[in-house]
Parts: sequence; C-alpha cells; structure tokens
Amino acid sequence: MPHAPDRKTTYPIAPFIQDRWSPRSFQAAPMTEQDLLSILEAGRWAPSAYNAQPWRFLYALHGTPDWHRFLSWLIPFNQSWAETASALVFVASRTVTLSSKTGEPVPAPTHAFDAGAASLLIQLQANQHGWATHPVSGFDKEIAQAGLELPEDYALHAAIIIGRQGDATALPETLREREAPSDRVALADIAFAGRFKGS
Repeated sequence: MPHAPDRKTTYPIAPFIQDRWSPRSFQAAPMTEQDLLSILEAGRWAPSAYNAQPWRFLYALHGTPDWHRFLSWLIPFNQSWAETASALVFVASRTVTLSSKTGEPVPAPTHAFDAGAASLLIQLQANQHGWATHPVSGFDKEIAQAGLELPEDYALHAAIIIGRQGDATALPETLREREAPSDRVALADIAFAGRFKGS
C-alpha cells in the first residue's frame, strides 16, 4: 500500500486520505476477480442524485483475454508503466435518467459528479486492501467506447490502474524522480467564505 508520510495538511484529516497517492510503478502481482469485485463494491455505495447510481465499471484483469485490449486503448506513455499492473477499470456513467413523473429519459446533469464520487471510493477501498491505484484520462475515448460497446447515452470518464506498488527503480529513469506523492494547492486558495475570491 502506498504511503505519503511527509505530506503536511493544514488541518487534520483521516490518514487513509492523506496517505493516498498515485504511483506508476507496479509489481507483477496476481489479483483475483473476487479481490477486484470487493474493491468495486465500494464504488457501488457512492451517493448519487436521486439515487440514480449512473456509474458503470468495466474491468479487465492481467492475464485474461481482455487485458491487452484494454491496455491498448491507453496512450503509449500510460501503457509503458501500466502494463505490469493487476487490473484496469474504465469508469463510465449514464448521461440520462428516467423522469419520476413521466418515466421518460431526461438529462442527468450530475452523472459525472456521481461517477467521480464512486471512483474515489474505489481508490480508497483499494488502498485499504493494500493495492495502489492510479486514475488516468490518457486513453483513446472513441476507440475505448466502441471496444467496450458502451451505448450512446453513456459517457466514458477515466481509467483506474490497480496493482501492488512496485519499486521506483523498475521505472524508466525519466519517471523515477516523479515517483513520489505530490503536494496540493493551499486550502486558502480553493476554499472561500461567502463568495469566490480566487483566480
């Protein structure tokens, strides 16, 4: 499980949040489907507008027939370090929901927000189970959408790479110096009382 002991927060937060970060070095560690489904179960319990639960998780485990197909949709840079991971999960959400009054499909304006909440719960649950995660947006969305056979009323948001954290020395030299927890913008620059004050 990745740790970030040197991170400093402005105010105290739960250690499992403070410790979460996104490494790129993964060991070639096996993951069972039960292991992965236990992690995805956390995403199922995310909050959503009107309890519509618009998220969908499409996955491939390393060593299964779908693995190289899923991996091929990532941009080459992400393929170069994700290929040793244990699982790859694409996160999508339905862009429409059924009207409670008419039963007809209507736009679901919070579908992406809700899918993001589910995605974060997946990452935190994985961390609690000793797995590292790295979400990415670097993939060919059109090819992945077609390959996943997603209906037109679903949007594809991100991919989450999951695996056991590896040693930084396993990465190409250009990536080794980046294999560390990143800092965050100061809270005072993103949280404002009463009205927007930032840039």
